[in-house]
Amino acid sequence: MVARPQWEVADIVRDHAPAWRRERLLNLRQLKALSAIERCRSSEMGGHVIRCEHCHDDQIAYNSCRNRHCPKCQGSAAKRWLENRQSELLEVPYYHVVFTMPAIVARIAYQNPRLIYNLLFAATAQTLLRIAADPKHLGVKIGFTAVLHTWGSALTHHPHLHCVVPGGGLTPQGQWKPCKPGFFLPVRVLSRLFRRVFLEKLVASHSKLSFYGEIAHLSDINAFRSYLTPAYKVDWVVYAKKPFAGPPAVLEYLSRYTHRVAISNRRITQYDTDNVTFKYKDYRAKGKQRFKTMTLTANEFLRRFLIHILPLRFHRIRHFGLFANHQRKQNLWLLRKILCTKSLVTIDKPTGSDEASKTSNKPVPTFHCRACGNSMIVIETLLQYCPTRGPP
Repeated sequence: MVARPQWEVADIVRDHAPAWRRERLLNLRQLKALSAIERCRSSEMGGHVIRCEHCHDDQIAYNSCRNRHCPKCQGSAAKRWLENRQSELLEVPYYHVVFTMPAIVARIAYQNPRLIYNLLFAATAQTLLRIAADPKHLGVKIGFTAVLHTWGSALTHHPHLHCVVPGGGLTPQGQWKPCKPGFFLPVRVLSRLFRRVFLEKLVASHSKLSFYGEIAHLSDINAFRSYLTPAYKVDWVVYAKKPFAGPPAVLEYLSRYTHRVAISNRRITQYDTDNVTFKYKDYRAKGKQRFKTMTLTANEFLRRFLIHILPLRFHRIRHFGLFANHQRKQNLWLLRKILCTKSLVTIDKPTGSDEASKTSNKPVPTFHCRACGNSMIVIETLLQYCPTRGPP
């Protein structure tokens, strides 16, 4: 059994969130996240008394909050998501492409997260689909999955998209055309088109943006255009990593990236109520020198953590092109038929109804004994604590 971390983000939230609620102005999404993390797997959430069928040991398992920003709740969510994605992998090389916006634009995203993150998805999708469809490059229609991350390793604000793309696509004649071995699309071409498309969309959305504090003057369109001038002259970071070593490696990668939160509990190495020490990776260093530790005050740690609370009902995992939700099943069936390969999990030709898949994907709670690892049965249910609510 894997040992539980000694310190958790929940410990810091329980100690400092009450003061933050009183002294600072927090939005609804931040308040909800703090409340969920604070109560997660505690008696307030209710739970079950479970008994091991082998060693007859009784344990109490408290319910999880299931908030997507909670470090303790993402493991099971990622597992369920991956089980659904497993049947969608193709027996072709997959590539990992990352799109990053410069700091000058990230400052605007800090105050307008929903709009700018949506623009980031839209510009990335338009860039990949357009370059891949260009006959000078691939001349095909591709499909890919994009995952939004808003953080750097040190909890700084660093919005970027991780894209997992099959190495090829469908030609206009309905045939599969693979990319060159080890090479997907030219990074410099992707970077320049991404920069142009994103900035065009950003300028067109100026009237919908809000500006406060040091950048309040950007509410004037002329000042806004002048502010963005340097962004046209710098190279926007777009890089493609080496192709994955087969579909299992794609799943292993997705399991680490799709449901990741800003910081995991295992990265926290020390917490003494006032200060938090955690591990981070310095990408400018090389080798083992990349792995360092950083110490922040608890208030600064909590401030950085709250930066990465996404807007309510914001989808951070999206599918585009051939993998778009409205046609994914039909396209996957067609691709497998063209590739003539045995998929990881065989699926039948899609029908008009998805009721069977919806019922089969419902999570079934399972418990395993911490002592011997055998399955456990529920012998008692603990109800969730519901405080008295005043009239509206």
